Amino acid sequence: MNTSHYHGVDHHVGNTPLIRLRRLSELTGCEILGKAEFMNPGGSVKDRAALGIILDAEARGFLKSGDTIVEGTAGNTGIGLTVIGHARGYHSVIIIPETQSREKHDLLRILGAEVLIVPEQPYSNPHNYNHVARRMAEEKGWFWANQFDNTANRLAHYRTTGPEIWEQTNGEVSAFVSAVGTGGTLAGTALYLKERNPHIVVGCPDPYGAAMWSWFTKGNTDTNDGDSFAEGIGQGRVTKNLEGIAVDVAWRIPDQDALIILYQLLREEGLFLGLSSGINVAGAVRMALEHGPGHTITTILCDSGANYKSKLFNSEWLEAHGLRADVPVETLLESYRKR
Repeated sequence: MNTSHYHGVDHHVGNTPLIRLRRLSELTGCEILGKAEFMNPGGSVKDRAALGIILDAEARGFLKSGDTIVEGTAGNTGIGLTVIGHARGYHSVIIIPETQSREKHDLLRILGAEVLIVPEQPYSNPHNYNHVARRMAEEKGWFWANQFDNTANRLAHYRTTGPEIWEQTNGEVSAFVSAVGTGGTLAGTALYLKERNPHIVVGCPDPYGAAMWSWFTKGNTDTNDGDSFAEGIGQGRVTKNLEGIAVDVAWRIPDQDALIILYQLLREEGLFLGLSSGINVAGAVRMALEHGPGHTITTILCDSGANYKSKLFNSEWLEAHGLRADVPVETLLESYRKR
């Protein structure tokens, strides 16, 4: 048997479908399309960064079979590093804040990662999960993935996500919308698309309590305007992956807006997604309404809702945090039209 055509999961990252969000497209008159990143082997868009970082480290001689990868992560990059790391012969140690969902903590352990749960601390604190990972790498001789400032992250999106969107839309993409965690997805994809067509509009929907809206609109990193339950996005500083990147428009997206989108997609489109996807799609809807009908707007469906069942899809949790799942999406769009 010729096995040269068959590969492990590390060869099946990317090339995800671009899914038409039917109802939102109908309501806005634009084609709103979501990149189905939950279909990657590790279940999220972060598989792209994980694979890109690992391949770059191998090429530079920083990783060899049997080595250990250590990373500080909100969960999905850790999952990606663990899944792809197993496929390529590495161990993983994941440092994750206690504020992330229980499902992510449990899944990382099931996948075989060594998991260290630490208190949530800002980046300026030496006990921030990223600094813990860096110190462990230095002390033990492990490879630190450093997803926030390792530009192999954004290069992975420049080489894959951007070209895929361009090809899947036959070059007709009008806009790209992405929230920021590390900045790799927004930066790498936008760089590629802008090279192909500088008229493509790039937008950043930012949760409350994050700094990117302030950075892109005011040039500062002010975060004193609220908070969000979104995991994996919400950056407080300009990472190396974001250096030199500008966007055309940015918005503050409340969790309630994103939740309305999530439940509409679940009930009418059969898409079960996490809150970051809701924030991205809310941004795509705002882009559509601000630019008018006839445009093709693309965004990222970051991950499945499976890792957030105990929160976003738990009626008791929603009620305790003053969030509603029963608001019609038409009500949200009408509020956007009035702004």
